[in-house]
Amino acid sequence: MERIKEIAAQFEPVSLEEAAAVKLMNRIDCKYWFPFQKLEGLLQQLQDEYYILEIDGERLMEYRNDYFDTEDDVFYLKHHNMRVNRHKVRYREYIVNQKSFLEVKLKTPKKRVIKTRLESENSNTGFFQPEVDFLEGSLPLSSEELTKKLHVRYTRMTLINKKMQDRCTIDIVPEFRNELGKKTIPGLVIFELKRSRNLKLSPLQNVLRSMQIRQRGLSKYCTGRALLDDTLKQNRFKRKLLFLERKLTNQE
Repeated sequence: MERIKEIAAQFEPVSLEEAAAVKLMNRIDCKYWFPFQKLEGLLQQLQDEYYILEIDGERLMEYRNDYFDTEDDVFYLKHHNMRVNRHKVRYREYIVNQKSFLEVKLKTPKKRVIKTRLESENSNTGFFQPEVDFLEGSLPLSSEELTKKLHVRYTRMTLINKKMQDRCTIDIVPEFRNELGKKTIPGLVIFELKRSRNLKLSPLQNVLRSMQIRQRGLSKYCTGRALLDDTLKQNRFKRKLLFLERKLTNQE
């Protein structure tokens, strides 16, 4: 981790306000995941074309997410069964500046991701009225049907293309936890490229291809739920879970 911090320090920084130009709330996501050992080489190849987000002097920042689903796991099963027009609901807390948001993500039939959010506070006593109104206007079901299912925390770096055409997030040391247990995978990197539909090819994609890192999806929510609960339907995730379980076994 110290070596990654050293490399992150070599990037030119960009502020949160400057990065807002590339929020990409309506976007195309390309997801990748790969072993931590490849991260150093990847970062070294991106320094000339990307800034790194810096907030209050921090470049590697802790994120905490609480994910919600229905009692019968509608959101999880829609993702597993590759349904379109599927949703994710979560509270996201940014530890570095103590801000938190209630977020809804929608995956459309055209594979676009539309994210809406409301600045709010995570509560253990239910949703506040503004949150209820937000959820009722964003979901095809009532907020009363939602319950917390999974807590995820990880460390994130955010890189911003110097031409402000795309951005990527790099998540490391993911930890998944709920009432069934806890699992941490320090050897895993979860990488997301977020670009507008007008950008046909990001320079990042050429670098990833040269390093033989291929596009393959990984949902933190679905992965965490499946790792912690083997009673859930998870046929489509089997190969991925076997890979992650081997990494977990090697850590013990």
